[in-house]
Amino acid sequence: MKRVVVTGMAGITSLGETADAIFEQFSQGKSGIRYMSNWEVYNDLRCKIAGPVEHFDIPKHFSRKVTRGMGRVALMSVISAEKALDDAGLLNDPILQSGEVGVAFGSSAGSVDAVAEFGSMLLDHNMGKMNATTYIRMMSHTSAVNMTVYFGLKGQTLPTSSACTSGSMAIGQAFEAIKYGKQTIMLAGGAEELSAAGTAVFDVLLATSGMNEQPEKTPRPFDADRDGLVVGEGAGCLILEEYEHAKARGAKIYAEVLGYGTNTDGQHVTRPDSEMMGRCMQLALKDANIAAEQIDYVNAHGTSTDQGDIAESQATARILGKKPISSLKSYFGHTLGACGAIEAWLSIEMMHRNCFIPTLNLDKIDPQCGDLDYIVGQERTINAQILMTNNFAFGGINTSIIFKRI
Repeated sequence: MKRVVVTGMAGITSLGETADAIFEQFSQGKSGIRYMSNWEVYNDLRCKIAGPVEHFDIPKHFSRKVTRGMGRVALMSVISAEKALDDAGLLNDPILQSGEVGVAFGSSAGSVDAVAEFGSMLLDHNMGKMNATTYIRMMSHTSAVNMTVYFGLKGQTLPTSSACTSGSMAIGQAFEAIKYGKQTIMLAGGAEELSAAGTAVFDVLLATSGMNEQPEKTPRPFDADRDGLVVGEGAGCLILEEYEHAKARGAKIYAEVLGYGTNTDGQHVTRPDSEMMGRCMQLALKDANIAAEQIDYVNAHGTSTDQGDIAESQATARILGKKPISSLKSYFGHTLGACGAIEAWLSIEMMHRNCFIPTLNLDKIDPQCGDLDYIVGQERTINAQILMTNNFAFGGINTSIIFKRI
């Protein structure tokens, strides 16, 4: 078995595109949630708030020829991957096109504009809005494919499209590809672009927040007064690398991936199962060959839904005990396919900074939630050596990843 380490990280969020910028916003208790005035046209949409990336820097070398097959989700994916490769000292390295490098990357779906182009054909019987790139921008593996083309990757392509575990499952699959000797380096993560349709998915389930007049006060993971989730957007990319290869080239190493667990509830599409969530954490612990007592911090999925928060927190307490825990979705909203990657990136950053971010808007812990050490109010200094990040998705798909400081 090969050891797997993280040698590069980058992302795009509603609070910034660098760790320093994001942590500055964290320190000020800033929220990335905004009122979406352009959603007022959707009369029946109850939730009109979200966590948009209001602008992100598109490098000048991303010409029209380069981007014509990229919708917004693919563009954020490729840009975050380029930054992560640069961070790892691998950008333009010949190894990228050697076959030793692959990609595992996911999103819930492709670009919504492209879906609308096909929708026009079906509803209006008119193909005028479609073009040669419509399907490329719409397909669920648009991010992974655009990354292989842009960087010339010739290794494995492992696209993940599993809703809210797309990013975390990609990291897990990339970890296993290197662990079992199939690849030397993997680009891994997830992305999601914002749309009113993405919010409507949860709106019709009555799972969204209705605090349109106070967007900065929601979401409220684990809070007794939470009223639902808020959708966000963004991207996150980790560069995973075989340890000896990273060591030989003198790469900086952020963390080691110790273990990964994933399973499926097999019972209900949208109702979370606390028992299976807990088993997923146990699978990750077993894979990492460590005891629950060795986990120093847990980054929660923490969506701010009634059933989800209770099921997750009770599972965490049952398996790990009273661990420090917080949810970054309180700042960004639920970034769906991106959340597992963004949260892994920023959790590793927290571990290196010895600075763990509190859950925003957590004023009164719901007594039905598990007995955990919820980080609230202000940043906490923890000399953490090992942390766990958890994500849970529609379809009862669960993931748990364990990282170690190195």
